[in-house]
Amino acid sequence: MDIILGSDHAGFDLKEEIKGFLSERGGYRVKDVGTFSHESADYPMIAHEVAKNISEKKFKRGLLVCGSGIGMSIVANRYRNVRAALCHNLYTVRLSRKHNDANILVLGGRILGVGLALEMVDLFLSTDFEGGRHQRRVDQIDVT
Repeated sequence: MDIILGSDHAGFDLKEEIKGFLSERGGYRVKDVGTFSHESADYPMIAHEVAKNISEKKFKRGLLVCGSGIGMSIVANRYRNVRAALCHNLYTVRLSRKHNDANILVLGGRILGVGLALEMVDLFLSTDFEGGRHQRRVDQIDVT
């Protein structure tokens, strides 16, 4: 599976942990759109890059990390066909995939510990959308 990910400076360390985790697991090709250091970076630019690629269906799944995750999720959800889910626990990750077919997982680098965050990423990437009655609702999300 091809995955696109990005972070601002506040999410840089967690993004790097996630990249290493995905590399070790194998089976994933990861495109990192930055940032590439702890230097201050504007989160909207990174979120736009990830969300645009998801919206244009160049990638099926994406990951975004900033300090709280709030800014990244606001930006990403402005794009058609993007369903970015800001999650803080395994339960919300599971439901974001099963019920909402979320295609971007947004994490707060200043909120989550690395261990939990990696479990969340694993669950996000391994959980399928249930479809059925949920598909009708997902179809109602994008404005025409």
